[in-house]
Amino acid sequence: MSEPPRFDRGHTDDLMSFLAASPTPYHAVANAAERLEKAGFRQVAETDAWDGASGGKYVLRGGAIIAWYVPEGASAHTPFRIVGAHTDSPNLRVKPRPDSGAHGWRQVAVEIYGGPLLNSWLDRDLGLAGRLSLRDGSTRLVNVDRPLLRVPQLAIHLDRSVNADGLKLDKQRHMQPVWGMGGDVRDGELIAFLEEAAGLPSGEVTGWDLMVHSVEPPAYLGRDRELVAGPRMDNLLSVHAGTAALAAAARGAGPSHIPVLAAFDHEENGSQSDTGADGPLLGGVLERSVFARGGSYEDRARAFAGSVCLSSDTGHAVHPNYAERHDPTHHPRVDGGPILKVNVNNRYATDGSGRAVFAAACEKADVPFQSFVSNNAMPCGTTIGPITAARHGIRTVDIGVAILSMHSARELCGANDPFLLANALVAFLEG
Repeated sequence: MSEPPRFDRGHTDDLMSFLAASPTPYHAVANAAERLEKAGFRQVAETDAWDGASGGKYVLRGGAIIAWYVPEGASAHTPFRIVGAHTDSPNLRVKPRPDSGAHGWRQVAVEIYGGPLLNSWLDRDLGLAGRLSLRDGSTRLVNVDRPLLRVPQLAIHLDRSVNADGLKLDKQRHMQPVWGMGGDVRDGELIAFLEEAAGLPSGEVTGWDLMVHSVEPPAYLGRDRELVAGPRMDNLLSVHAGTAALAAAARGAGPSHIPVLAAFDHEENGSQSDTGADGPLLGGVLERSVFARGGSYEDRARAFAGSVCLSSDTGHAVHPNYAERHDPTHHPRVDGGPILKVNVNNRYATDGSGRAVFAAACEKADVPFQSFVSNNAMPCGTTIGPITAARHGIRTVDIGVAILSMHSARELCGANDPFLLANALVAFLEG
């Protein structure tokens, strides 16, 4: 309780920069990798043979990153302490045939990814970013971070009942953004535009994973700037905190355990992919780390049995206009510290022993924490936590930061909560 916080308001400033620079999962993991490189970590390729040398290492696969630090003196059966998070957020993603339009408008055909608050994407200046796949098998990140697209809302004069009856949006008909005017639709126009934006020759792009994003930058909000408004806090807030915490914990890591960051893609649509939490990525990396240090299957089993994972994801702060939607005895508040997420039907992985692990980390970091439980009359969301626990047999605890406007194009959190979470994560990773 006497240790000073490792992170302060400067961490929140840095979070805002990270959010702005990470419009897609691919950008997020590239930015996380760059920060880890500066902390002395090095990338290892999955196709190469791995050595058992100590130090920081990381693997990139698509929109996922697994990073770990092997301290001097670690044995083959040394357990892992894992911070889990996800890199994806609900949004609008470009279809395989993106060029469309009608009535003199040029439009981009998009598909709905995850469960976004659709109305939050209306009448908002949108950019376009993602990953381009090239003829030679390589990939290139692209980010058009300026007002390029817009999903225009129907004027109230043409829908007089909207304020009384609520906005009703058809995902197919009403969510296609405009990006210009013109005559006939020209196939290949959007990709040609992005090739030019990325400095690529015409016809070089043969595949793409593209998504729209709000170009409005994150900002402090409120009379005393005590709130932060910004995009993709669910869940880049946790990715950023986990990256910073791993870099900090690595500086003083002892041989008792191996600190790990596991940031997955595709959580918002079920995690079932080669870069999702329900895929083999984490288990494969941890196993290879054990075997690279000369371990056997028995060492792997011992390491996993002694491991713990904090699944860090955003949760719901009590909403002042909808307090009845929350559990009456659990009202997490912004800037009240990280939340411990509990659901007895295993939508979250936390149990009593997991609570004790998190409580000990918060006590060590001198960080307050709160508990979150859903209203019994409303369905509970879920995270990578139960998936990680079930797939790998690793004790897992669900935690996060309480926010408002979850799954909106622009979410809201307390300005102090990001660094409180990071401090708790450092204490957990240090053990």
